[in-house]
Amino acid sequence: MEKVMSVNCGSSSFKFKLYEMPEETVICSGIVERIGHDDGIFTIKHDGKKETKVLPVADHGYAVQIVVDALVEKHIIKSIDEIKATGHRIVQGGAYFDRSVVFNDDVYKKIESLIPLAPLHNKAHLVGYDAFRKVLPNTPAVAVFDTAFHQTMEPEDYLFPIPYEYTEKYAIRRYGAHGTSHKYLSEVGTKYVTSKHPRMIICHLGSGASITATKDGKCVATSMGLTPLGGIMMNSRTGDMDPSVFYQIASMTGKDVETIFQEMNKQSGLLGVSGVSNDSRDVAQKAHEGDKRSKLAMDLWARRIADYIGQYYVRLGGCDLIIFSAGIGENAPEYREIVLERIKEALGVSYDKELNNKALGVEMLISKPDSKIKVAVIPTDEEVMIARDAYNLCLKK
Repeated sequence: MEKVMSVNCGSSSFKFKLYEMPEETVICSGIVERIGHDDGIFTIKHDGKKETKVLPVADHGYAVQIVVDALVEKHIIKSIDEIKATGHRIVQGGAYFDRSVVFNDDVYKKIESLIPLAPLHNKAHLVGYDAFRKVLPNTPAVAVFDTAFHQTMEPEDYLFPIPYEYTEKYAIRRYGAHGTSHKYLSEVGTKYVTSKHPRMIICHLGSGASITATKDGKCVATSMGLTPLGGIMMNSRTGDMDPSVFYQIASMTGKDVETIFQEMNKQSGLLGVSGVSNDSRDVAQKAHEGDKRSKLAMDLWARRIADYIGQYYVRLGGCDLIIFSAGIGENAPEYREIVLERIKEALGVSYDKELNNKALGVEMLISKPDSKIKVAVIPTDEEVMIARDAYNLCLKK
């Protein structure tokens, strides 16, 4: 048995899970939030207990040290030497990586070169990796890429119809995201499919959201594009739209490119249409209270997802299983229902409303036996996939 830590660093946060491998048993988990502030928040869950502290957290290096010290102080590990490998989530791997790899200087430089494609994510991931390298200098680390699973797409699925020189010179193409989640869900989903060549439409619906079409466990197409801004409408992101909207807003308002880009990332989607919140629960509550813009935001969100499901049904030549997952997909029956209502007639989907309402953060088949396509709610687990790859690449004999 070996201890492996799954790591997900953001610009001001650091989430972790410590596993006993290869059993994949979670020993503890936690998060350090508000990194860079005097009122940072450190939360750790272990042995059925949850503890939270508010304390100054100067930087990511200090955050990692706080976590490692807590693991020793609470006797979760005897020493830091017990952590035999770390797996680090990396959002953007570009066309370089179609699988997880052990960190080295070349890997580091390639991830660094891709920062322009994921400026908020890749830079933070490397900061986190650097912090771990200082605290655990002798522990091997693995980079696990959100984009790797999508590298099986064919050119007509990942190319954009722009002057080809931009594709060649600047690597502008569809990369997708949430690949670690989609891979996990495609594997778990096979239990519900009897076909020799399973076709799935996987809906990872959280604050950030993406839909992937898979066949034989491989990605055929995915909704997110060059960056996480593309694809379906999200909590605060536009998703796909007419590119001239960007030009029109710039010419009419005089706002610069960076300002509009940030508005489309952080002030659009459910928030932009409803004017209420980027939290789907708040929008649903206001819709129930009769707020027309909130109802419109939910309907628009559902329409965009239904359109993608229909598109991918055609792309796959049919579908055996539709999966709902991530924050909204796992925990919001109302949002699942408004999507299913929009596809049920065209695709022959029949679902049990009572089962749908019961499916709250648990794995459950919610379609009826007569449904032409099975529908399941499956909680995702990106962390275990990260730990699994770290174990397999560094420790498995």
